[in-house]
Amino acid sequence: MKEISKYKIAIVLLIFSFLGFLDATYLTIKHFNGSSLICNITSGCNAVLSSSYSEVFGIPVALGGVFYYLIVFILVIAFLDTKKDNILDLISKLTIVGLFASIYFVYLQVIVLKSICQYCMLSAITSSLLFITGMVYLYKQKK
Repeated sequence: MKEISKYKIAIVLLIFSFLGFLDATYLTIKHFNGSSLICNITSGCNAVLSSSYSEVFGIPVALGGVFYYLIVFILVIAFLDTKKDNILDLISKLTIVGLFASIYFVYLQVIVLKSICQYCMLSAITSSLLFITGMVYLYKQKK
């Protein structure tokens, strides 16, 4: 794969991981301070954020998103610094975890809670875009 192509993929991963980090950080802050979310697209944000599914052992699941997106972001920076392909390989495989987590959380919102949180859906979209970008990279590596 051309070096410029890897660079473009890395920049796309960097942008999506940063957006996901901002979104998950906002949700985490709102969870910890107990304030209501501003929900102007959907009406279920606060129902989702205050549900029993929003925490695991007292830790907000949004904090897991913060760490996930931060790890991807840091790994992309490491790739841009070192140009080591194995870092992009790792990121691409890591996005599979993010995708499955997002599928599970969307299932909880739609099927179990019957409430949609626009910020949670933004995170699901962001992690899906990270996954797609990672899979494009892995596909191009095989060619």
